[in-house]
Amino acid sequence: MSRQKWNRSIVSRIKGMSWRIVLLLIVPVLISLTMMLVFSGRYSQAMERMGDIAALKPMISDEIPDALWQVVSGRETMEESRAYAMIDRVNGTMERITQSTGKADRLELIIARRTMDTLTQYVNQIRDNLIQGERVTTNETILGEIRDVAKLVVSMLNDYITAEINSAAAMSAYLNKVVFYTALSEAVLALLTLLLANRTARSTARFVRQPIEKLESVTARLAEGDLSARLPATGVEELWNLTGQVNIMADNLDAMMQQRIRDERSLKKAELRTLQAQINPHFLYNTLDAIVWKAEAGEQQEVIQLTRALSDFFRISLSSGADWIPISQEKKHIAGYLSIQKTRYRDILDYEIDIPEKMDQYYILKLLLQPLVENALYHGIKYKRGGGRIRVTGRMEGDKLIFTVGDTGKGMDAETLSALRLRMSEKQMVQTPGVHGFGLVNVNLRIRLYYNQAEGLMITSGSDGTQVSFCVPCRTREEIENDQGISG
Repeated sequence: MSRQKWNRSIVSRIKGMSWRIVLLLIVPVLISLTMMLVFSGRYSQAMERMGDIAALKPMISDEIPDALWQVVSGRETMEESRAYAMIDRVNGTMERITQSTGKADRLELIIARRTMDTLTQYVNQIRDNLIQGERVTTNETILGEIRDVAKLVVSMLNDYITAEINSAAAMSAYLNKVVFYTALSEAVLALLTLLLANRTARSTARFVRQPIEKLESVTARLAEGDLSARLPATGVEELWNLTGQVNIMADNLDAMMQQRIRDERSLKKAELRTLQAQINPHFLYNTLDAIVWKAEAGEQQEVIQLTRALSDFFRISLSSGADWIPISQEKKHIAGYLSIQKTRYRDILDYEIDIPEKMDQYYILKLLLQPLVENALYHGIKYKRGGGRIRVTGRMEGDKLIFTVGDTGKGMDAETLSALRLRMSEKQMVQTPGVHGFGLVNVNLRIRLYYNQAEGLMITSGSDGTQVSFCVPCRTREEIENDQGISG
């Protein structure tokens, strides 16, 4: 009952005011706009007709006589001169414009069109004389007549243009009057409408104050973090949708918070899988076997280098549980990994690390580059005949750090690359280790979540290899040590 009362009172007031505004403003506006559009259309058509006629004048006065002179002088045949084609074009344009021209201005065009028939007859005489072998002087005389007729037609067209200009000027003057009186009447009506709207608005405001105050109260609670606040159903029809949208917004905020919790859990799982992927038993066993082989072969220096590289690799992988490490440690980490893999894949693996020392002072999320290098080795270089090269580069652009891991491996076809990009666009880790692209998807997710940015990895691939890049902001030790674990 309360809702019906609110609806009746507000809607009736608004409808009453709306109908009065329509009567005061819309009807006069529609009438004036219709008149202006009609006259504006006529004015545009007149301008177009005059433009078409003006375009015919050079053809009639110069191009047709010149073409016929080429025929009379024997330089061209009648077909080559295209005289008849130009005459047909002139006649067709005149007939078309005559149909769209008012009766007052049509006479000049009708006479000009009939005069063009006389010109055509002269052209026919030249054609017949050429067939019969008449003297050139005879055709020259006829050509002079054609030039005179052409001047007469052009003069008629000028008269038509003058008449059209006068008609357009009259329409323009009338249109100016319509615009002036329309503007004046609209100004008066606008003033009356403002007075009426102000009076109706003040009376209507008294009926909606209470639900608006409730709306302000609930939105203030939501702004303070109370996501349980909801608006009760309102009886005000004009606020019904707004109330529903506020409640939907609160539901969405609550859902986003729950999704954030799930994302954090997914991130932890991704970190655990990353660590597990680094400490896989096959890599460790193969490296230890290589150390044993080098020791048995008496290659003491190689044993020392491999042992140090393996020690550095796992020390940096663990980093005492730290999330952030200096770029110098990340360089050392991938250098150790590639050094170990170089021992195993000596004949097929070559690599280069080009990261300037000036970047060493900045910190990045650990284990970003090593999974990309591993992916380049196992999915690019390993399966390419003759092996290939891995190149790791880094550079600074302003306050951004840009890293690229490129290889000259077998690359990916368009379908595989598209599927990989699709998996990377998802917000949760659903892949398992061993599946192609797991390391890339993992790194992409960690970059997006830790750095709170929409873009993660950028991948290009073809028959000449694969390029994987990412861009993250520069971060110093002081910027991250207050809220994230770091490694010195």
